[in-house]
Amino acid sequence: MLKIHGVPISVHTRKVIVAALAKGIAHEVVPVVPVIPDNPPPNWRELSPTGKIPAITDGDFTLADSSAICAYFERTHPAPPLYPTGARDYAEALAIEQYAGEGVFRGVVHPLFHEVFVHPKVQGIPTDPARIAAVLSKEVPEVFGYLDRLAARGYLAGDAPSIADIAVASNLVTFQYIGFALDRARYPRLAAHFDRIVALPAFAAALDRERGVVESMKLERGFLEAKAA
Repeated sequence: MLKIHGVPISVHTRKVIVAALAKGIAHEVVPVVPVIPDNPPPNWRELSPTGKIPAITDGDFTLADSSAICAYFERTHPAPPLYPTGARDYAEALAIEQYAGEGVFRGVVHPLFHEVFVHPKVQGIPTDPARIAAVLSKEVPEVFGYLDRLAARGYLAGDAPSIADIAVASNLVTFQYIGFALDRARYPRLAAHFDRIVALPAFAAALDRERGVVESMKLERGFLEAKAA
């Protein structure tokens, strides 16, 4: 059985899990938390040369990087497709997926997650309120404003859910898990897009599976419960 190495609340691991569920790929999630010392297995760098999650093992085949993994799934399990067929829509899906990894994750979610959770609760480093304030005042309006404009299309690339939608929504889940609200008045189209994507069966199943981890870490899940109600 295919194994996904990572932790479900990871933005990129969740993206891979949602893709696997959407395509009906049987898999097992093997917990790996690189930010915790001595947690990764001894052969972790063989599975993931960068040391980052996720990585997969599929028989004797190993692969790291969430985008590469999802592209691999698309070739091994073409239906249902997670990449548009039209050349321009396909290119846009790849570009937005990349933006989700760089602009949204690196610019917003990663620094906030480290300041709120990793630094104080794992590494014993005090939270830097100035760093949080800078991300919220500068990065969030720029990034979320751009995504809100894109979300006017309905789906971010093409006329059906794609890897672009999954990648963006996965970031927004973790953003809210760590206690930051998605401003629905300021970004109404992005909020509507988020609601639509997390309600997809594969995404909803992934969120349900990670509930135990979220609760054990005492993260905020009320935004999902309020939406369900």
